[in-house]
Amino acid sequence: MESHNIQEPPRKRRRKAPASTSTYVFRPLLEDIDLAPEDHPAKVHITCVELWEDNLYIGTSAAEILHYVAIPSDPADDTASPSYIFASRLQPTVTSKSSPAPGVQQILVLPKVAKACILCNGTLTFYSLPELSPAFGNTVVSGCSWIGGENLNASDTEDDAGQIVMICIKSRIRLVRIGDEPRKIRNIEYPACLAVARRDNFACVADAHSYALLDVENQQKISLFPISSLDENAHGGQIEDISAKPESSRPSTGIGDPKGHGRSRSLGTFVSGLGRRSPQSRSQERSGGNTPEPGFRAASPLRPPQDRPRSDSVTGDASGRPSVSDKPLPPPPDRPSSQQGAQTAAPSLTNLIPHICSPTPGEFLLTTGTSPEEPGVGIFVNLEGDVVRGTLQFDRYPTSVVVDGSDANVALSSSGRGKLDETYVLASTTQNTDDGDRQVIEVRKADAENDDGNEHLDVPFPFEENSIEEVGTVGGHAKLRSILAETSASFPEVGDVLRLVRLRIPGTGTSQAHGSELPETAEKQREQEEKTFSRRLGSQSSRLVLWSGSSIWWIVRNPFVLRLDGAIDAAMESATGKSYPILQRGEVVRIVSSIRDYEANTETEFLTVKYIRQKTGIILFADTLTRSPSTSGITLAEVRAIEEQLVESGLDPRVLLSMLPIFGQEVVEGSQGVWVHEGLTWITEQYAHLRSHTSEQLRSEGPFRHAEWLNVVKRYLIAWRQRKGFGSIADEAEVFQSVDAAFLRLLLHQDSQHSPKSGIPSAARAELYSLVDSGVDCFDRAVTLLEQHQRLYVLSRLYQSRKLAGKVLETWQRIVEGETDAGNELRDGENEIRKYLAKIRDLSLIHKYGTWLARRNPELGVQVFADDNSRVKFIPQEVVHLLREQAPDAVKVYLEHLVFGKKKGQYANDLITYYLDSVLHVLESSEEAHSILAQSYESYRALHPPKPTYRQFIMDNALPVPWWQDRLRLLELLGGSHGANLSFDLTNILTRIEPYEEDLVPESIILDGRQGRHQQALRLLTHGLGDYHTAINYCLMGGASIFHPVSGSLTPPSEATKKEDQATLFRYLLSEFLAIEDANNRLERTSELLERFGGWYDVRSVLELIPESWSVELLEGFLAKALRDLVRERNEVVVVKALSSAQNLQVAAEMVEK
Repeated sequence: MESHNIQEPPRKRRRKAPASTSTYVFRPLLEDIDLAPEDHPAKVHITCVELWEDNLYIGTSAAEILHYVAIPSDPADDTASPSYIFASRLQPTVTSKSSPAPGVQQILVLPKVAKACILCNGTLTFYSLPELSPAFGNTVVSGCSWIGGENLNASDTEDDAGQIVMICIKSRIRLVRIGDEPRKIRNIEYPACLAVARRDNFACVADAHSYALLDVENQQKISLFPISSLDENAHGGQIEDISAKPESSRPSTGIGDPKGHGRSRSLGTFVSGLGRRSPQSRSQERSGGNTPEPGFRAASPLRPPQDRPRSDSVTGDASGRPSVSDKPLPPPPDRPSSQQGAQTAAPSLTNLIPHICSPTPGEFLLTTGTSPEEPGVGIFVNLEGDVVRGTLQFDRYPTSVVVDGSDANVALSSSGRGKLDETYVLASTTQNTDDGDRQVIEVRKADAENDDGNEHLDVPFPFEENSIEEVGTVGGHAKLRSILAETSASFPEVGDVLRLVRLRIPGTGTSQAHGSELPETAEKQREQEEKTFSRRLGSQSSRLVLWSGSSIWWIVRNPFVLRLDGAIDAAMESATGKSYPILQRGEVVRIVSSIRDYEANTETEFLTVKYIRQKTGIILFADTLTRSPSTSGITLAEVRAIEEQLVESGLDPRVLLSMLPIFGQEVVEGSQGVWVHEGLTWITEQYAHLRSHTSEQLRSEGPFRHAEWLNVVKRYLIAWRQRKGFGSIADEAEVFQSVDAAFLRLLLHQDSQHSPKSGIPSAARAELYSLVDSGVDCFDRAVTLLEQHQRLYVLSRLYQSRKLAGKVLETWQRIVEGETDAGNELRDGENEIRKYLAKIRDLSLIHKYGTWLARRNPELGVQVFADDNSRVKFIPQEVVHLLREQAPDAVKVYLEHLVFGKKKGQYANDLITYYLDSVLHVLESSEEAHSILAQSYESYRALHPPKPTYRQFIMDNALPVPWWQDRLRLLELLGGSHGANLSFDLTNILTRIEPYEEDLVPESIILDGRQGRHQQALRLLTHGLGDYHTAINYCLMGGASIFHPVSGSLTPPSEATKKEDQATLFRYLLSEFLAIEDANNRLERTSELLERFGGWYDVRSVLELIPESWSVELLEGFLAKALRDLVRERNEVVVVKALSSAQNLQVAAEMVEK
């Protein structure tokens, strides 16, 4: 068998109107067929249709068979359908005439044996395929009411000897094998059969009054229920032997099975009330819960039927239960005495057409009702005759019923879906409207137990003019049939919805992306590839046909994606005065829920679920942004649901970001562009107005505006960032550039809303730091955003993530120099720069920013070059040279670090020179400095003893000017306060300070002492400064130093310092003290000096120097101590002499003894 394509309407790039939401759609097969033969007086209509390979056979009410042959369509056009040309007109043999004559009643094609059985006006004839030439020697069967009963469970490989059919004649059913010739297998005593459906050995049959279940192998029957519930003469549940020969050698069935009796009661109770209940009561009494719409949830798998052996001994049904032949038959129920007599006359009943279908290998679907104008009921029975599952209710009793599902015909099924909720029951009925009756097709799900999945399809051609008279007749209604050949219907709309197209995003382009614009030829090539790919997505197979009058239509399942897409579009209502649709959120949420657990089995289903999730996610999100606060009614649970929907949909985040005013600028299309399902482009156009909204407008609208919805977008972007590295993401570079840029912008916006007065950093700030520290794909865009938002510190962290030390230092430099940093996050920036410089190895950066820091903060900048923990070690001479050129003010600090901190005396001369330059520069340029120094000398001399040393005095009264501090350090270095190992250029210093001897008295004193000019030094100490205490220390130290550490402790004299040198210095000092102008001061200082240090003086010399006018009392202390010393010395001399004489005598005696 081959598939046939159905002609499709022209393609559209974008669908403007909603698609059909119905489960089935109609496609024309042949329309306005010329049915009537020449000179035929009556109106002719189609009575039956069959399709085999390329041959279409149409039976008419004029007792003719029209044979059409398919002409293949253009192979290059996948969507084109074959055309049919008329081949022949056949008039089957008719042996009897009935009134009214129904014409061709059935066309049964047997493909395995290439034969056709045609039932026309009660006569059955046989023909060979495909030309319908007579077969079997023009064999005919008269008085036939039905031909069929082929095994629905049979596979293509079974029964190679032929095909078994059931021929229903007036008195019995004849089981016949059709092969090279028809061979009777057996007769089944069931007269006037009107319909048959068979599964292996079990056949469900019907006559004009009731249904029955037959075991065709064992010749047994179970009576079921009447076709009309008003027929009280039909009794269900009776089990009886219907073999033609009672004396058959087959084992007879047993008697006494109570099960049959119980089933009789259940079936009788179930059916007897059908005609006596109102439609409302019948609907209320049906079992089962709510059932979703077709295709909105995954199907429940149904077990396939078990293969049954062909032997007579063992058979079984699909459920594994033993068949009727495996168990004894129950005895027929005892009839009440009132029924043993003559039967009462049946009431006048309207004859209803029996309908038998088999939706699954273990079940039959039967219809019952009261009249054609009243509702009908579909009842499912299993192979044991028990009613199973819920019932189906039709608005009116159907004229034809078919089942569409993978299990309805195992031999013809190729899909193998095996899902019961994919099985549908279609019934042709009429519906009463204000304009009169109209033909409709009622669609019911086979497993539906309520009316939620019911649909009504209008027949696509007008009702016949005399339809009122024809209601209830064979030709007056649209008829349905499941034919032999399977057709393939192409739905290009599926490809139009699911194929990928480039989304044109206003305001974005490729300027942000790497690479150049996609060439036009390359874009067209991809579009063509997408079109080619999408063509194979919209194929649907079908065996259902519908005919009425002179037209035939295919009934094809509407693709899943078109049904859902149409339902979504139907939920979007256009609003007057609005540029965007108003959404029925409840309907969309229902659609989302229906596919939440859907398991896709094909590529088309997978793309469908993906597309629907993306579309519903977009419209729910966009609809929420368009609603006003008074009408939104959005709960937090809905927000979370939308968030989950967006994440699960796998939607390219650039699509959603392009719809938002805050993030639209962050979309990077790249050279390839953004490709989405074409069905989404229409949605983005519908909500294009969102792009024009400003952030302030969004903030003022809706309960979840701004804060909550930004959090939704944030979680959505976080979920996408977690997908980095997944190889399945198309355009990964551009996608994550857009995601990172949008995420950064969102965090910047959230952090800007946090009040800095609280002193507590916002949660967004921690997320912002984490984002930039981990690195972003949109580096250049991130730099631009951070610059625009004046977040320089965050920008520096971004540079750190890329190890761009130069950019980090440059950014910090900008912050320290006063450029606005909106976050105010860099505290103690200079110190941070110093720490960072100690961690890097780039010498050029250290030189650049170390000298910059030294110029700005010499104390801190010098630490860059002096830090022992720095990764780069510097040579002091090079640092001094660098600082002299780049940061002169820091040279002094660095030299102080070397001399005072590192105790490197070799740099003392440089430091002294620097101090001297500083002091002399001030003296040269400022008369005030001269006055300050002179005033300090005068003020110190004016102090009365006891008074501090001059050094202590100037330190306690230090001026807050640099040159004064430099002078103090200069005095420390020159005076030897930091050790005697400091060396400096004495000659150069003397030469430079010589012009300023009167201003730099302490310096001159120190230099005189260094030159050995101690008398001059003591003169300046005594008369220039009046620092008598320092003068005494000078003598004690042998002229080595006059300034000492702040603690005041004296350094003990070195061994080189001789007492004679001290005595000489004290004599010089005494001379200077005696020259003090102030008499009282002179007397006090001299008396104190002689009294404290008299031991260094000779009495005679002192007396020669003391003026004769001084009284002895003034020298009393000195003289008393001197005389005591003289007496002690004289006594010591006498003792020494005596000891020497005794020693001499001892030595002489020793010599004499020898």
